[in-house]
Amino acid sequence: MYICLYINKMIVSLQTKNKLKIFNDPIYGFITIPNALIFDLIEHKYFQRLRRISQMGLSYLVYPGAHHTRFHHALGCMHLMQKAVQVLRFKGVEISEGEENALYVAILLHDIGHGPFSHAMEHSIVNGVSHEHISLQFMEVLNTEFNGSLTLAIQIFKGKYHRPFMCALISSQFDMDRADYLKRDSFYTGVAEGNINSDRLITMLNVVNDELVIEEKGIYSIEKFLVARRLMYWQVYLHKTGLVAEQLLMRVLQRAKELTQQGVVLEASKPLMFFLQNDIQLNNFNDNTLNTFSKLDDYDIITAMKAWQYHDDFVLKNLCEMIINRQLLKVKLKKNHIKPEKLQMHIKKLMKQYQVSESEAAYFVFTGSITNQAYEQNKQPINVLFQNGKIQNIVKASDQLNLKALSKPVTKYYICYPKDKM
Repeated sequence: MYICLYINKMIVSLQTKNKLKIFNDPIYGFITIPNALIFDLIEHKYFQRLRRISQMGLSYLVYPGAHHTRFHHALGCMHLMQKAVQVLRFKGVEISEGEENALYVAILLHDIGHGPFSHAMEHSIVNGVSHEHISLQFMEVLNTEFNGSLTLAIQIFKGKYHRPFMCALISSQFDMDRADYLKRDSFYTGVAEGNINSDRLITMLNVVNDELVIEEKGIYSIEKFLVARRLMYWQVYLHKTGLVAEQLLMRVLQRAKELTQQGVVLEASKPLMFFLQNDIQLNNFNDNTLNTFSKLDDYDIITAMKAWQYHDDFVLKNLCEMIINRQLLKVKLKKNHIKPEKLQMHIKKLMKQYQVSESEAAYFVFTGSITNQAYEQNKQPINVLFQNGKIQNIVKASDQLNLKALSKPVTKYYICYPKDKM
């Protein structure tokens, strides 16, 4: 009997050891898996799907190296959370083992609800369902599957836990999500301005009355973080070529859905066809829809576009060709609103040139706006802890006048239209 118990104990021990693996990350080096639950979540098919979801959508059309995935990002965030927990405990902040695990789970799964190419699907074939909502649904399904072990993580993810600093580590103006994606996206795009010192920033974290603060010594690091965020938005996330590529992708999906609902037969995978055939909104995004969504990734969209570029429909064919061959629309950024007559001029020109209707021309000629605000003073402010115990908003604490400017939103307006020949 004792031999059997010993053998069982050895088997459990070996199984646990086998789950404490490491990943070799190009940004941080070795990333350790802290426990068996995290290992099992990473191994789950819902999480493995993130290997097939690009972190930066179609930005690789601008920055060829930007092929990293949501999988990379999620592991990086978890690694930074491990460092944050270690730093805060060293400074005397009480974090129980249950809270620690919940923080790891919440940050690991915070982006699990992203669809193909990250943001494009949210604005095309799914109506009013954000990736945050889908992430929460995934977490709730996994919580059932893992016998309630994600309950506390879900509370923290929803911002409803009684210790606000934990919620802030997941989602705030300085959280582990932003600390990873700025550094990671900077590395893969080659845009050096985003290369923040995440180690230094995390080392400066502290907690006062269960609220997250940055110690006074970290003021300049936070200043650099906010400046880096602003520059990365203008140079990378809101780059005009990446912007027009994402707009085209959204229009591809919109046109495909429009044609499908008119009875036109399109070549597509079963998961993609489900979303083309059905009007999916918040009220009918149930567990069955979630299961279908979990089978959808970048490859479904790329494969579909490769087939649709040969379709008879003028709109769908040309939109797909533009993305596949990187023959994108011309895009111009302006400080002021685009005049309606300028938009109409380009629409009429396209209608005449290709004998298409106004609604069809509108797929290729459109306007919009982009806004860059690196810091919002009144939304979960970044507070600085001075040596005398005083706590102050980073904008007031800093002697850097630029931070006041960074807290004001800057809006630019764009117009997209075809080049001389499509």
